[in-house]
Amino acid sequence: MQRGSNRVSVRRDDEMKHELQGLIRSGHPTRVEEWHDPEPAADDDPPVMTGPIPSPGTGGEAEAVRFEFARRLGRTTFPAERGTVLRALEERHAPDRLIALAEDLPPDRTYHTVGEVVSALGLHPGA
Repeated sequence: MQRGSNRVSVRRDDEMKHELQGLIRSGHPTRVEEWHDPEPAADDDPPVMTGPIPSPGTGGEAEAVRFEFARRLGRTTFPAERGTVLRALEERHAPDRLIALAEDLPPDRTYHTVGEVVSALGLHPGA
């Protein structure tokens, strides 16, 4: 039996997931009555949270990639070599674009932080 700090019951959690399936699959609200629609994202939500990982050469790429790596890897992954980073990303169902970036890491290094991983990819925050 799970004893977490979840505010809703397991049944209600499953109901909420079911209610959002149409929205997630179609990309637009699927309700007939507008008042049933889930609330849209706020205007001040960071685009990194909802958008894809930027392509190389676009502004803010290093920060976005660093954020995504940190979100997927956490602190417990480090220190790690390339293979460990790849395994952790696959276990945590990281996006294919993030795994493809990690495949470009030099295999002969040990990485102690997410910053070292991003730097090894040739991305520099603030550039």
